[in-house]
Amino acid sequence: MKARVIGSALVALTLAVAVSAQAPWAPPRTPDGHPDLQGYWYFGSATPLERPKEFEGKAFLTAEEAAAFERRTDERRGDVLAVHAPEWLDYGKHVGADRRTSLIIDPPDGRVPPLTPAAQARAAARRARAQSSPADNPEDRSPQERCIVFGAGPPLLPGPYNNNMQIVQTPGAVVVLSEMIHDARIVALDARPAPSPSMRFWLGSSRGHWDGDTLTVETTNFAESISFRGSDEHLRVVERFTLAGPDELRYEFTINDPTAFTRPWTGAFTMTRTSDMILEFACHEGNYGLMNILRAARTEEQKTREK
Repeated sequence: MKARVIGSALVALTLAVAVSAQAPWAPPRTPDGHPDLQGYWYFGSATPLERPKEFEGKAFLTAEEAAAFERRTDERRGDVLAVHAPEWLDYGKHVGADRRTSLIIDPPDGRVPPLTPAAQARAAARRARAQSSPADNPEDRSPQERCIVFGAGPPLLPGPYNNNMQIVQTPGAVVVLSEMIHDARIVALDARPAPSPSMRFWLGSSRGHWDGDTLTVETTNFAESISFRGSDEHLRVVERFTLAGPDELRYEFTINDPTAFTRPWTGAFTMTRTSDMILEFACHEGNYGLMNILRAARTEEQKTREK
């Protein structure tokens, strides 16, 4: 009898372990029942936004190809003359775990779709304006050079440094705090209507909702001077945040702008949880770059007058 009881117990334990191994991972949840996305997340990556020409027609790398690409990329970045010291830079040493050749997953060629003829004309006009009066005043320079917005998204993309962000959740809003220029984007979850099209914001106006366990965020109403890869005032960015594991946050974004791009396009990558803290990025307080650009322009003007 004792042997039969022990045997039954072993069978039950074996079945329990098997069921546990097959059970899907369940994300932790906030008191209101939604997945808890809160914490610090790192998204540096060696994977480029667009698929390099050398990998044309190839969506994924082998392990050997990925290692070689990471090595070449690291060597190339080490040879670039940069504004900041090399120890400041943190592009990300590795490609994503899926070994994709680009962050763009649609179109299938892994490239940003062509601009529309109207968007091409606008880009040409911007270039001509920049060449004719490149630095008459600070407003002639880009929002990035003026330390207004820089890499805080949307969409979020890996950059040369400060590839960290923090998520804070409340029942009515989600805050995405970017380490780059320490911008805090507040995403309303209370179904409030979007603002009037005449109201424009540096980071756009974000509205979010839950699609099952995925936080979906739609952002519109970007400031006219904001242009992402050639976008215009009709830019609409849809982001999706999904916990893929205890320390993995799947991030996907779709760019919709029919007057700028010939078709919508989508990118995706996985962020990893980090114990690093978000540090203040004091950009404007020491923006010698912009000051030197304006000073150089005045010097060139003086030389022209003296001739």
